[in-house]
Amino acid sequence: MVRYTLRQLAYFVAVADAGTIAAAADELHVSQTAVAAAVKELERIFGTQLTVRRKAHGVSLTPAGRQLHARAAAFLREAEELELSTSSGGGELAGPLVVGCYLTLAPTILPGLLEFFAAEHPKVQLDFVEGTQDAVQDKLVAGELDLAIVYDMDLRPGLESVQLDTMQAYALLPAGHRLAGKDAVALAELAEEPMILLDAPPSSHHTMSVFRDASVVPKIRYRTTDFELTRSLVGRGIGYSVLVQRPAGDATYEGRPFTALPIEPAVRPVNVKIVWPEGIRLTDRAAEMVRFAVEAHAPRHGGSGR
Repeated sequence: MVRYTLRQLAYFVAVADAGTIAAAADELHVSQTAVAAAVKELERIFGTQLTVRRKAHGVSLTPAGRQLHARAAAFLREAEELELSTSSGGGELAGPLVVGCYLTLAPTILPGLLEFFAAEHPKVQLDFVEGTQDAVQDKLVAGELDLAIVYDMDLRPGLESVQLDTMQAYALLPAGHRLAGKDAVALAELAEEPMILLDAPPSSHHTMSVFRDASVVPKIRYRTTDFELTRSLVGRGIGYSVLVQRPAGDATYEGRPFTALPIEPAVRPVNVKIVWPEGIRLTDRAAEMVRFAVEAHAPRHGGSGR
């Protein structure tokens, strides 16, 4: 017969995540004595030391503690899912769902997903986090996100994925640029002009690989980490840029027009994927979001335009 409780496991996981008993107690809104007693009782039940407490250094886990932490965290997630699915009668989805998204993809992908998913599943507490690809992957691996929408570049091993879209890089030029009237532009034609680089990996990694493949060295005038600032600088005629994500509008925040031209010869396309950690059983809500996202983007495969 099982001798430990879900509460004891939850207190232990909170201590492992917070690093101190005091911080775990604050997060759980219980006394430090209750948290310490739960950890001590688990150590008695399992017959092994799970934590090492050092004054002024918080709590660290023993090898046995690390193993229990991983399994207990997963077990608690399953227990929460059991309660949610049972309380909803196995029908209507309910509970939290957090989706991460690479920052330049977020403006064109997230709004539609949030609007229509929420309309179909109003009891799901849907939230999102946007950030750099590294930051989003960090949060995903740490268990802070259920899913993440990213470019298929610089992805870490150990992720499962489903493809949502394929996009093609293009050259962004000021409206009055000498090449603006062409049907397409070769990167070699821009080699001597100042470039505005969107320096937000993996966007910048992809952009530089496009130039390397074309045997062209761009003359980078400015580096930005903001998609709209990049477009605004181009709109002012300060330089050109190479981007992937293509919003519907053909003007900057200031209302200045620009021209988006295909690159010739065509460069390697970029895939957009929805990812999650390998070996993790998706919640019903997350699995539904994957299905929903794939369905929402199915008509757009082949390119929509960083």
